[in-house]
Amino acid sequence: MKKSILSLLLLSAAFVSAADKKNVLLIAGKPSHAPGEHEHNAGIQLLASGLKQSAADLVNVDVSLNGEWPSDERVAKADTIVIYSDGGGGHPAIPHLDQLAKKMAAGTGFVCLHYAVEPAYERAGWLSVDGKPVSPPPAGRSSTGKGALELKDWLGGYFEQHWSVNPHWMADFKVIPDHPASRGVKPFSSNDEWYFNMRFRDGMEGITPLLSSLAPAETMSRGDGPHSGNPDVKKLVLEEKKPAVVAWAVERKDGGRGFGFTGGHYHAGWANDSQRTLVLNAIVWTAKAEVPAAGVATKFTEEELKANLDKKTPRKAPKKK
Repeated sequence: MKKSILSLLLLSAAFVSAADKKNVLLIAGKPSHAPGEHEHNAGIQLLASGLKQSAADLVNVDVSLNGEWPSDERVAKADTIVIYSDGGGGHPAIPHLDQLAKKMAAGTGFVCLHYAVEPAYERAGWLSVDGKPVSPPPAGRSSTGKGALELKDWLGGYFEQHWSVNPHWMADFKVIPDHPASRGVKPFSSNDEWYFNMRFRDGMEGITPLLSSLAPAETMSRGDGPHSGNPDVKKLVLEEKKPAVVAWAVERKDGGRGFGFTGGHYHAGWANDSQRTLVLNAIVWTAKAEVPAAGVATKFTEEELKANLDKKTPRKAPKKK
């Protein structure tokens, strides 16, 4: 009798544990750029492996590859949705904004990595009708492009052309703030295409910067353009010398959580333990699971890190002007 009761208790605990697990939906964009760059499929599968390796008791993992948008049923189950893809007008979320809006209103988490932080663009929020800077800039500025207001709300901020920039530079993250997503993350440096000067919510409402670094003056060496430079960001870097925020977390009024990460241009960056831990932690956190005290720590061999790379013809990546 005692054995039967014990078995029932263990079985009941197993069911409760399974019911408590959160569902993570990882969406990879289509192949893009040169070999080793924008490796969406390999990157998403590596993150999925990391979650299975060190957070299997916390989350279930569902993966959609090659730009394929998952079925309504799979989206409905998700406690957080992660997108690693190209952005702009071809952002995979744009045709599904209404569907995502319902999920976000219900408190679903949202994560965008690298180019996926950039929605479509029509007109910059910092320009007046005649195309000249507004002084002083009005509150509530946002691009009129599809997905801009949504990403600003769900993610806390987004890449806005003629405001944000995408230089390649060595970022030195000397101070890691206290946050569930930063558990187990140590100070580190990384050379990547770190976008910065995001169009954040006014007053950084609900936002916690997670990775910040002083961008060197060389990041402003390009001329003004949609992705290369503008008067506002040059003032930020050259005059005010304010740290550039390249990763952040947001807690939304709808109860949902978001995480934006502007690195991830180079697949080699995922070999950095701290970078990988931060992103894995953030995925777990946005799903509303408890991040382990030591973080979602993972280990991969060189062969595992290079697995699932897209077959690409070596070429120069298209420049964003």
